[in-house]
Amino acid sequence: MIDLARLATEGHEQHGLRGHVIAALRTLYDPELPVNIYDLGLIYALDIDAAGRVDIRMTLTAPGCPVAQTFPTKVEQTVAAVAGVSSAHVDIVWEPPWEQSRMSEAARLQLGLL
Repeated sequence: MIDLARLATEGHEQHGLRGHVIAALRTLYDPELPVNIYDLGLIYALDIDAAGRVDIRMTLTAPGCPVAQTFPTKVEQTVAAVAGVSSAHVDIVWEPPWEQSRMSEAARLQLGLL
């Protein structure tokens, strides 16, 4: 099922700092799937305050993911490098568990699921 609400808001997200952060997230790929972490649906929450502090709540495709210890730091460093971001913090969560329905339509097409 396609998340129409998410698709409708994605166009608006491309403006300003939020759009730049999302673009940075789209440069990071899951080590097991050839899809970026944003379109894969691993980003559960992306909060940016007026001071440029970015808080990300995300998951991984599986608790036993081989990069579980190092990937959050890589995400923080990538986001912190975006102009206008003063700091970046990532929390890894396991609830709700990731599932394929969280992927964007583009990710599903890329993986041949549509």
